[in-house]
Amino acid sequence: QVQLVESGGGLVQAGGSLRLSCAASGKIFNINAMAWYRQTPGKQRELVASITRGGSTYYPDSVPGRFTISRDNAKNTIYLQMNSLKPEDTAVYYCNADHVVAGDDFRNFDDLWGQGTHVTVPS
Repeated sequence: QVQLVESGGGLVQAGGSLRLSCAASGKIFNINAMAWYRQTPGKQRELVASITRGGSTYYPDSVPGRFTISRDNAKNTIYLQMNSLKPEDTAVYYCNADHVVAGDDFRNFDDLWGQGTHVTVPS
């Protein structure tokens, strides 16, 4: 009933930029915090950035200052602007929503994930 769909990934040369999008589909009434994670083979999924409904953002110290998360509540969409990309940014990027209220019955959905979008920065 509620899906998160990422887009915007691809292959980009080092130093380039990408803007990822994650749109929540369905009859949605509220989404709390949303976030971007990334994962490379053999490693745990790591938090890249998170944003509250009110727009407060958080970036782990391990994430470079080249990334910016933003949000459009009217579109139920978050974005990740990635600049000056490096080969070490190569990963599958996932969108997460921690709590969603959706549907005619105002059902609660917790810890939703998208299918991921690939970002490749060749060395």
